[in-house]
Parts: sequence; structure tokens; C-alpha cells
Amino acid sequence: MKDYILIFIISIIGVFIAYGVLLLSYFLGPKRKFLEKLEPYESGVKPGKWARSLNIHYYLIGLSFLVFDIEAIFLFPWALNIEKFKIFAFFEAFIFIFILIIGYFYILSKGGFQTK
Repeated sequence: MKDYILIFIISIIGVFIAYGVLLLSYFLGPKRKFLEKLEPYESGVKPGKWARSLNIHYYLIGLSFLVFDIEAIFLFPWALNIEKFKIFAFFEAFIFIFILIIGYFYILSKGGFQTK
């Protein structure tokens, strides 16, 4: 229990330091606003009237990557402890991977990985 209290105290100190730095920069930072600072930054080029829209499809591919990347994080501890749990851990991981494969084929059937 003592370890958890120490982790909680360190977390609280970290939050206070983060908010303290933000408050210091707010109160001690410059207050003047320039027109150039309010404009969006576009690599030094003056912003024009025409803008390209970003295809939402790239967001879906990134989200799919994130899901399958997180499943790898869940499988690493399982792989390290497979000898301890023997057959139960094997079936548990098999069900987990099977559910992920179903999700992968669902994404494929909806055309989730096809770029246009």
C-alpha cells in the first residue's frame, strides 16, 4: 500500500509542476498579440484562399494501425508468461487473436485499407 501512496504523491507533484509552469508562462509571458502570430503557419508561405481538404480515409487507416498496435502490446506479457499458465493462456490468446482477425477481415470487407 505504501508504494501506491508514493506513486499517488509523485503524480500529484507532477500535475502541480505542469500547471505551475503553464501559469508562470501565462503571467510572465508577453501579452501583445501580433497579426502574424494569429495567422495559421504554412511553411513561410502566405496563406491563400484555396486549401486542400484532407481525406478522412487516412485517419481510418491510422486508427486501424493503432488498434492492431495495441493488440501487440497486450500479447507481449502473454508471451512472457505462457509457461506459467500453460493451456489456459494458449486458448485465451487464441480467442483474443481470433477476435482481432474478425476485425481485420471486417475492415477489409468495408474497403478500409484501399486508397482512392
